[in-house]
Amino acid sequence: MRSVYITRLSKFLPNEPVSNDQMEGVLGMINGKPSRARRIVLNNNGIKTRYYAIKDGKFTHTNTQLAAKAVSMLFDEKLPLEKLELLAAGTTSPEQLLPSHASMVHGELGTKNVELVSVAGSCCSSIQALKYAFMSVGAGLSDVAASCGSERMSTWLMASRYQSEADSWQEMEKNPYIAFDKDFLRWMLSDGAGAALMQGTPNTDSISLKIEWLEISSYANELETCMYSGAVKNPDTSLTGWNDMEVARWANESIFSLKQDTKLLAENIIKKGGEFLSKLMKTNGLTADKVDYFLPHMSSEFFKKEMYATMASIGLEMPYEKWFYNLPAVGNVGSASAYLMMEELFHSGKLKKGEKILVMIPESARFTYAYLYLTVV
Repeated sequence: MRSVYITRLSKFLPNEPVSNDQMEGVLGMINGKPSRARRIVLNNNGIKTRYYAIKDGKFTHTNTQLAAKAVSMLFDEKLPLEKLELLAAGTTSPEQLLPSHASMVHGELGTKNVELVSVAGSCCSSIQALKYAFMSVGAGLSDVAASCGSERMSTWLMASRYQSEADSWQEMEKNPYIAFDKDFLRWMLSDGAGAALMQGTPNTDSISLKIEWLEISSYANELETCMYSGAVKNPDTSLTGWNDMEVARWANESIFSLKQDTKLLAENIIKKGGEFLSKLMKTNGLTADKVDYFLPHMSSEFFKKEMYATMASIGLEMPYEKWFYNLPAVGNVGSASAYLMMEELFHSGKLKKGEKILVMIPESARFTYAYLYLTVV
């Protein structure tokens, strides 16, 4: 397998940044009442601004368009889009069940025929897409491959998506707000896209990131579902999907809203990530002195101290001066978040050849983890 390099990184964040005080004006108030959860969540997650593909109450971009804009920004006159051979795309929030998200992005790009792969899931979907592109270039099956992660989560977070459920409640005075497991994520997630270009040779006139290794593992065999949409969770922890329900339930129970079991999240998201990282330290000879920059995808700064302590307990104590993330400025953009961190660091002017970067991506849907290790060349 030949070496593979990330030679370009790009991002697309729609419209202007939205402050914490502006959020409810954009997403709306359920049943005309301000959210009880909003202030609690925002006090803990550390996000100050984020981006929505909404302006003046209307959607300005589809998820497909967000992804296509990010991918197109990887190319220029020196390397035109027509050189692209493989497009791998991951997302949590496609516009449709079929065709695949990658097919729609390819259609929006309008370039020549290319190989496609679409990955469904949550935060790790875009990293699984990146791994496919990495393996294709590494195996010599393609020379120019792009991967991307994109989200238009705002579609699922609008107050109108919950109104039918709110209208159906008989005791509104006793329970005037949507349950916390639904309202919680309204103040966590936002829109945007990031993309990476992979080639078999590094840039000659600027830095590149050599992919040393990329490891992904699921803990779904051990843990129940934590974050989900298009389903309800049963008392036995199984899911009943939208396709096995009466159509009336879809709106009356906000079936397509995102839901998260916050207790299950708190108990496992850091612990299982630490278990996997401990294994990778042994198999890849990873030590703290071999990391110059640590890029953690965090859904919330609430987890920062626990993450630090867990890493220290397994022998990978990472001083905060090595941490690099942009959650407060760009928000939690799901599958795009890792790309947004890498893109900002890549273009920051801080990187020096020989430095090592460790990227961490947890996915709470049913607990999947990805770790990416890079060398600046």
